[in-house]
Amino acid sequence: MRVLGIETSCDETGIAIFDDQNGILAHQLYSQIKLHADYGGVVPELASRDHIRKTLPLIDAALKQAGCQPEDLDGIAYTAGPGLVGALLVGSTIARSLAMAWNKPAIPVHHMEGHLLAPMLEEHVPEFPFIALLVSGGHTLLVRVDGIGQYQILGESIDDAAGEAFDKTAKLLGLDYPGGAALSKLAEQGTPGRFVFPRPMTDRPGLDFSFSGLKTFAANTIRSQGEDDQTRADIAHAFQSAVIDTLAIKCKRALQETHLKRLVIAGGVSANKELRHQLAALMQKLGGEVFYPRPEYCTDNGAMIAYAGMQRLKAGQIADLEISVKPRWSLETLPPVTA
Repeated sequence: MRVLGIETSCDETGIAIFDDQNGILAHQLYSQIKLHADYGGVVPELASRDHIRKTLPLIDAALKQAGCQPEDLDGIAYTAGPGLVGALLVGSTIARSLAMAWNKPAIPVHHMEGHLLAPMLEEHVPEFPFIALLVSGGHTLLVRVDGIGQYQILGESIDDAAGEAFDKTAKLLGLDYPGGAALSKLAEQGTPGRFVFPRPMTDRPGLDFSFSGLKTFAANTIRSQGEDDQTRADIAHAFQSAVIDTLAIKCKRALQETHLKRLVIAGGVSANKELRHQLAALMQKLGGEVFYPRPEYCTDNGAMIAYAGMQRLKAGQIADLEISVKPRWSLETLPPVTA
């Protein structure tokens, strides 16, 4: 079976074709970074318009890359939420229209389920159950995963997501948008220990996150300590260390509370090298394993949507003719996929 995946939840247009025997046959991705850079963040209307321009050409390119015709497809999966409502509507409308024209089933996919299942595209995949840390620009979640569609949210951010905090702090440091990766690169030049930032919400029980106060702490430090290059690097190092330590502390707590030994990290922030290093060291100490997707599958992409869509299609979970998106959508509401 082959499924076409369409991802348009925010500022990347991702298209892929997944074959249940041969894996990913095609992977196309267009980023809108240059489009939004002048504004210092994503402009929803511009994002929607760019998805309109890019989605169909990328679908044509993916079909050509895979050597497929529309009749070779068994379904069309698309991101139905969460995300920017206009961007979601572009992808869902195109997916539903092609499904009707090509007489194929359409499969709505939860964006964060796509991220959660992205490690399944690798050679070494985790067995259920496991703990998933989902860290992106819009979400920070700790999830117990007992199977596809069997999710229990253990903790989430009560304000800024980790990726959002990275980008906002990078902007305060004068780095170009999107600043998360640039902040991490700058942090490599920082002096460990010169600044010590708080590890928010780690001094109390629970698994929720809060990064808004950490961003404010960074802003105050930047204002009070001057703006020479080394100081900026030292502040970046202290900020990144605080975020990563906080994520690691919460992961350790979740693993100990659930007595599980497998950890998945996914989402855009999961590409952070220092985060991967620290969580790998944590799992080695705990006698467990850590799993994550390759960097190209950490960012928003069509491959994860095609894979998740394949699992839902095999379970007979397809959409009706209504074009419907969910800008807010809890993972816990998804139906399970049973073998």
